[in-house]
Amino acid sequence: MSDDSDQTVANADDGLARAVLACSAGAVVALDRDLAVLSWNPAAERLFGWRAAELTGRRAPIVPDELMSEHNAVLERVRTGGPVSLRTKRLRKDGALLDVGVDISALRSDGGALLGYVGVYHSVEEDRAAREPGARRDRLVRRLTDVVADINAELDLTHVLDRIAESLTELTGADAGGFVLIENERLRLVSTHGLPGDLRGATADLRTSLVGKLLRTGKTVLLETGDQAMLDELIWSELPGLHTIALGVAAVGGRPYGALYALFAQHKAGHVELELLELLAGHAGIALGNAMAYQDAVRQRAHERAVVDASADGIAVLDEAGSVRQWNPAAEELTGSPAAEVIGGRPPFPLPAPGEKLTTQLPSGRWLDVVSAEIVETAEVVVDFRDVTRAKELEEAKDLFLATTSHELRTPITVVQGFASTLDARWDKMSDVERRSAVRTIAERSRSLGRLMDHLLLGARAGAKELQVQVESFDLGERVRAATLGMPALSDKHRVEVDIPHGLPWVDGDTLATDILLGQLLENAFKYSPDGGLIRVSVWRDGDRVVVTVEDEGVGIAPDDRDRVFERFVQADSGDRRRFGGVGLGLYIARSLARAQGGDVTAHPRPGGGTRMRFVLGATRAYIESDTPKR
Repeated sequence: MSDDSDQTVANADDGLARAVLACSAGAVVALDRDLAVLSWNPAAERLFGWRAAELTGRRAPIVPDELMSEHNAVLERVRTGGPVSLRTKRLRKDGALLDVGVDISALRSDGGALLGYVGVYHSVEEDRAAREPGARRDRLVRRLTDVVADINAELDLTHVLDRIAESLTELTGADAGGFVLIENERLRLVSTHGLPGDLRGATADLRTSLVGKLLRTGKTVLLETGDQAMLDELIWSELPGLHTIALGVAAVGGRPYGALYALFAQHKAGHVELELLELLAGHAGIALGNAMAYQDAVRQRAHERAVVDASADGIAVLDEAGSVRQWNPAAEELTGSPAAEVIGGRPPFPLPAPGEKLTTQLPSGRWLDVVSAEIVETAEVVVDFRDVTRAKELEEAKDLFLATTSHELRTPITVVQGFASTLDARWDKMSDVERRSAVRTIAERSRSLGRLMDHLLLGARAGAKELQVQVESFDLGERVRAATLGMPALSDKHRVEVDIPHGLPWVDGDTLATDILLGQLLENAFKYSPDGGLIRVSVWRDGDRVVVTVEDEGVGIAPDDRDRVFERFVQADSGDRRRFGGVGLGLYIARSLARAQGGDVTAHPRPGGGTRMRFVLGATRAYIESDTPKR
């Protein structure tokens, strides 16, 4: 056949199609995938009032707003299934609301691709349908399709149950309806329509109920009439004139989940109502299964979100491209990067390979341990990271402590060993003065070793929270005088001033612990002011406390280190430990002893340079009460 012949046939077919649409008694409306009008036949113009030229290429405004979700649900069913027929409402151009029936099917290409939708509309006269049992059944079945689509579009379980109870009365003409949940051997009324609200939550025995009777028969529906005594025993039968009950079992996952009750007082129930009830019960089981699955998914996501948000670890989820999709509160806190800045971009630190751990440092100085795992099904990556800064610092501090302690121990031990060997080898050749000098050096170095051992022991006890103090009242001013006595002779570079006013209250604390603490503060004042200067010790009352300050004009403490110096193995001038010596336990012990007595020690800058250490103890309660003016 020639090309001209093919074209002639095609034109004939096209003309025939247009003729069929033009002569069709039904209003034929063809839409593309975006719901824009492709075809609008003369019957559609007569039914809806719009001409084809007005609507072709744009959406037809015939669906009422309140039915838009229903309309979308029906189109989705058509797209994934087969044709759908329903009765619904549509708008005319003049604003009138039409009661129409519509048959909707998919418009597909030869290859099966979805091109759009075709709907054939026809007007429905309700009074005629009501007079014709067959038409009534068809109308109710079409309405059932509509109702089922509406129910399936709802995912909240409570709303689904309420919608089922409401639809039950609408479809069967029942005067009231309800849904009972099967809970082991009991029934519980969870949804009602047309019944008193206080019945919701009422329970009954499954075995003696109509539901139990229905389950024993192996059927899915039951129509019970005439036995008024049994009807009156139903706890949810508070419906005057009740004469008939129809019920159907709704199964979820192949197991009975509950039952629909249709209660008739004014209307009659027959085979059509029972058939609709059975159909609704079957669809209700599907809708309930969907709602329960959705509810479980939402609950699971909520649990996962709560765990992630409550985690002390930073947690991030990356998509296949490596961009952040989830960033929990701990991640914000650890990195200082808000979720709004990070989501959609890369994490602010390098990532390890899945299954491996990477320790990295942020620009802020914080150290992180980072691990990751891949979710194979989604190609996503979950990243978990935690702050290991303190552990990193403690590890470094311990290494430095061991090195420093070894140095501090080796020096006096070497001296003691050297002088002891000299005495052993040259005793007879040494003068009495030389021997006494060697023994004195050995004694001094031994005392240094003893003090170092005391510091290590006190540091270990403080770290284990085992410092023991005996709290009693004592004169803190007197302990300060004793501690500073003879200090001026210790160094010819330093000047010492002590200011202790008269009438200071006694304090509650431990005298031995206080002596050790004061000695440490004074030792540090001399140690960290190697070029000399003024060392001032002041005591005064501050309300119900007594304050001691020790000031020096030494190297001072950097602002970031004023609290860190009280940690174990930390010194203020960590960059030059050899200059000052020590193992970094003195101030840690001092604060531990102060807090064990109910006081505290803090570090502050001294105006003009240097450091001010502030030691506080509580005044004796008896003194405070005797000093309080009587009213």
